[in-house]
Amino acid sequence: MKVLIVLTSHEDLGNTGKKTGFWLEEFAAPYYALRDAGADLTLASPKGGQPPLDPKSSDPAAQTDATRRFASDTAAQTALANTQRLADIDASAFDAVFYPGGHGPLWDLAEDPVSIALIEKTIAAGKPVAAVCHAPGVLRHVKGADGKPLVAGKSVTGFSNDEEAAVQLTDVVPFLVEDMLKAAGGQYSKAADWQAHVATDGLLITGQNPASSEPVAEALLAALRRA
Repeated sequence: MKVLIVLTSHEDLGNTGKKTGFWLEEFAAPYYALRDAGADLTLASPKGGQPPLDPKSSDPAAQTDATRRFASDTAAQTALANTQRLADIDASAFDAVFYPGGHGPLWDLAEDPVSIALIEKTIAAGKPVAAVCHAPGVLRHVKGADGKPLVAGKSVTGFSNDEEAAVQLTDVVPFLVEDMLKAAGGQYSKAADWQAHVATDGLLITGQNPASSEPVAEALLAALRRA
């Protein structure tokens, strides 16, 4: 099974002068869950090359077994440093697509026509798409075959308004993931702040927060096995 992992190329946290990017745990945990299950992984990002890492995801308190494993895995680090350009990717070559979060995707991938088309083609081909934490924001402009928002009427989750308020970025992000999913007609659900929560609806798999990253990967593997 071939899985495409799509990471952000955006590094500026709005107008704060601070940096953002992808969240390490939300990449590392799914990366190993998928790889250990035998998946052939390809990494891509809008600009290609090394995606920006949210510096806060390197804090000691944010480390997990997966991030520690990544820290000593030179092969994985090399793969991450050499992501392919998303525009060069052939969606038909993959069995599934996974989007790690971090705040970065809210600025680039949510608006990227290449990413939007990739998701639409993958779903239309009957293949699963998974996204965790802020990454469900990439679904903002994605349409289903009926021309309606892909998330309309579907069970979805993503970083909650309460969690965004807790990290004090409500007024910094370009949009709130929870509000966007609801506005697009999604049937949004959530667990308590920072607790793992996954919503699976057909081919669409979403996770609420960093704690949900590995469970989302496991749900994606389950979907691949069913296929």
